[in-house]
Amino acid sequence: MSISPRTLPSALVCAGCGASPEPDEPYPFRCPGADAGDDADHVLRRILDVSAVQFPTTGEEHGDPDPYIRYRRLFHSYHVACAGGMQDAEYCDLVARLDEQVAKVDGHGFRSTPFGRADVLSERLGFAEDGGVWVKDETGNVSGSHKARHLFGLLVHLEVVERLGRTDPDHRPHLAIASCGNAALAAAVVAAAGHRVLDVFVPVDADPVVVARLKDLDARVTVCPREPGLPGDPTYHRLRRALAEGALPFTCQGNENGLAIESGFTLGYEMADALAGGPPLDRLIIQVGGGALASACIEALGEAALLGSLARVPRYHAVQTMGAAPLSRAFELVAARLQAGAGLPEVRAALSYAATHRSEFMWPWEEEPRSIAHGILDDETYDWLAVVEGMLVSGGGPVVVSEDLLARANVLAVDATQIDVDPTGSSGLAGLLALRDQGAIGDHERVGVLLTGVRR
Repeated sequence: MSISPRTLPSALVCAGCGASPEPDEPYPFRCPGADAGDDADHVLRRILDVSAVQFPTTGEEHGDPDPYIRYRRLFHSYHVACAGGMQDAEYCDLVARLDEQVAKVDGHGFRSTPFGRADVLSERLGFAEDGGVWVKDETGNVSGSHKARHLFGLLVHLEVVERLGRTDPDHRPHLAIASCGNAALAAAVVAAAGHRVLDVFVPVDADPVVVARLKDLDARVTVCPREPGLPGDPTYHRLRRALAEGALPFTCQGNENGLAIESGFTLGYEMADALAGGPPLDRLIIQVGGGALASACIEALGEAALLGSLARVPRYHAVQTMGAAPLSRAFELVAARLQAGAGLPEVRAALSYAATHRSEFMWPWEEEPRSIAHGILDDETYDWLAVVEGMLVSGGGPVVVSEDLLARANVLAVDATQIDVDPTGSSGLAGLLALRDQGAIGDHERVGVLLTGVRR
């Protein structure tokens, strides 16, 4: 069945050039103009027609514990499936079957993760009773971090287009990802659940425990040393070669697979659900490496507000380390184009310029990144534009933290919440500590942070 993009409630549109994949393209992951050789920021964003959908707030959907079933009517794969003739029950059965396979591999499937006020942490940081810190705990998620959220939706999409007859189940392309830890583990778990071959490209200093688990999951691991004179992440360079050879991007980098960002929207939707009917967050502080987590939360909360589930969105703050802060640098360069008191039209104009002049704002960090928060040491922030936009429009901004503050935040997170989070996973809290130390966050503010990765 041929699909017209105008018949779907969702569309994939490049933020840099406005192009969209062909409606019947089975792998609509990258902008079709990404290899044009221009300087546009070719990242596909999923655009939702909010007049055609509703945020699930009542009924059976709202009560479903699986976020990929509860929020299915907001997902592009669901709209593609329905337009191709799949019934709602068939789609739900497909998701449930895949979730059961994930549980067989990892011990449990996808369920909503906890999000609420952390009373002890709020008291330790001196917040008033009507303010405080709201923590979303992703350490109990599939594979021990939020990363699997970005990848399960990709697996659902691959299964949908296969079910619709647009791909050959007997000739599945290999999947590929570049990662040093949590994203690789997540990809290996989800790929194993889908019985798909996965190539994983890791750096030379990858955790041996992680590498051993990847091999247990039958992932094909390639160690990638840095190449003299070649800036940027060597694992990403190797990933690009694999994609050029025909592999599919099973990755959390939005420039390679825009649907990975949409799949992570479940995190933002769950926060919106928990906040519905009460006061909204004043700020959301999110750690940033490649940018998928932050861009997913920002866009999901924005959609929830447009759909009436949230009164307003919070101010967004993106946290990076002194060891690598390409996003902070890009934000300052975009902000430098704005005069004091600039309004939304001027902000939009500056963002539009940045979208078509990527190299002036985002390029690989010049030195090899190093930090105890190794999971956010991406040489580039691949989904930088959506995060910069979220911060500028909301009145937020970036935070760059020291190694001492990262260590302090991790000790505090574990002690005050009893969540065994690693230094990467608690680096958003380090941003909160920095802003509190600066006096930038008041005692009555409601601030959200995400603890995203379990200590291994």
